[in-house]
Amino acid sequence: MSYKLETAEHPGALRRVAIDAVSRVEGHGKVTILLDERNQVRQVRLHIVEFRGFERFIQGRPYWEVPVTVQRLCGICPVSHHLAASKALDQVVGVTRLTPTAEKIRRLMHYGQILQSHALHFFYLASPDLLFGFDSDLTRRNIVGLAAAHPQTAKRGVLLRKFGQEVIRITAGKRVHGTGSIPGGVNKAVTREERALLLADIYQIVGWSRDAVRLIKELHAQNAALYNSFGVCRSNTMSLVGANGDLEFYHGSLRARDAGGNILFDDVDYCDYSQHIQEEVKPWSYMKFPFLAAFGKRNGWYKVGPLARVQNCDRIPTPLAEVERREFSDYCGGLPTHAPLAYHWARMIEMLHAAETIKDLLHDDDILGDDLVRTGTRATEGVGVIEAPRGTLIHHYRVDEDDLVTMCNLIVSTTHNNQAMNEAIRQVAARYLQGREVTEGLLNHIEGAIRCFDPCLSCATHALGQMPLAVELVDAEGRLVHTLARNGDGSFACSGD
Repeated sequence: MSYKLETAEHPGALRRVAIDAVSRVEGHGKVTILLDERNQVRQVRLHIVEFRGFERFIQGRPYWEVPVTVQRLCGICPVSHHLAASKALDQVVGVTRLTPTAEKIRRLMHYGQILQSHALHFFYLASPDLLFGFDSDLTRRNIVGLAAAHPQTAKRGVLLRKFGQEVIRITAGKRVHGTGSIPGGVNKAVTREERALLLADIYQIVGWSRDAVRLIKELHAQNAALYNSFGVCRSNTMSLVGANGDLEFYHGSLRARDAGGNILFDDVDYCDYSQHIQEEVKPWSYMKFPFLAAFGKRNGWYKVGPLARVQNCDRIPTPLAEVERREFSDYCGGLPTHAPLAYHWARMIEMLHAAETIKDLLHDDDILGDDLVRTGTRATEGVGVIEAPRGTLIHHYRVDEDDLVTMCNLIVSTTHNNQAMNEAIRQVAARYLQGREVTEGLLNHIEGAIRCFDPCLSCATHALGQMPLAVELVDAEGRLVHTLARNGDGSFACSGD
């Protein structure tokens, strides 16, 4: 992490502190904090400063390329985009129900993705803060420091992620950016040898996942005051749920609750997402701000991801994870918790559920079948929604009679959490920075609040309308010569020679 303290051109001689770039997250983002002369916090914002533009350049491409192309959004969660696009294009090729083999192989792929991504986030990115503290020595607060101080924990984190990647390799063809899922099904079955390879380790993986849940519970017990109050921001929540309200990652219907846990809508066909979710653009970020349409921009923002899912569902359909969900609910007094650090606990419960589900799928002979693809009556539009590791992921496409994509809309997990992350860092800044001299350790509290949401900033960088843009011309001596800026409303402003 690096940060800069500088005088900004703001009324009242406010100072601007920039965390640029936010560390231990996927993608590039920065935080700006405005302080007055008494170090009172006046504004805090999370800026997404990279732009990917997949919603535009996917247009004009043949639809069958899309599941492979869109996963290039990310190297951490490509499977999520691969499968969401495939589900949307199942509808375009007229397939409403996959073969049992195809569906179970896709599920196996997806749960492998959940396992490896949750292990990566918890052990590599989040645990240095949790085990050493936000104010600990910067040179120690990383995966290398973790390996030195907690070698068994670090080793298990590596091996858990490795196993998840092996599941992906076997089902998708490669650990990263595979090609296994196609419109209408899959192009690869699982062999008996591949199944045996995974079965040899799966029971150890389940055991280690249980230990990971135990570790985060111990951390909550040891640091209850911090974990229950850090960055709390009450909001609505949303996720997919399966039949009978089960926790469901691959398929289901949309359910939303208010901050008190009351259901706002339920059993919503995700193909109708646009009737319930709208998006706002703000000039200081390339990431959109979604909100529930019925409640407006001010009151309609919401959280997604592990904390939302574990509290939004009625049960988890694997026994060990369900026991942990109930204990989590009891710890919170049966009411929703909005503490960002509770995301880590929920995330480990989900990792245990993923391990249990992989075990069950590996024992299902359907994954060895050879009936892989179905076709149907061609359509021109499709919506695919899954629960990616970071939350609800929406892919929406339109395709013309020449099989070319004419429209693409992506609302990714981190985008749903945009307002929640901004609210969380404001709460943390008000508590830890207010009236104090800025230090690296205090600024790491801000970053820690962002890491709770496990953001994938590369995936989230899409924009509607006119993007604000600033171009600066600097001479050989480093002097600013000329600036040209396009504002959010499309107007231009220039200065200099």
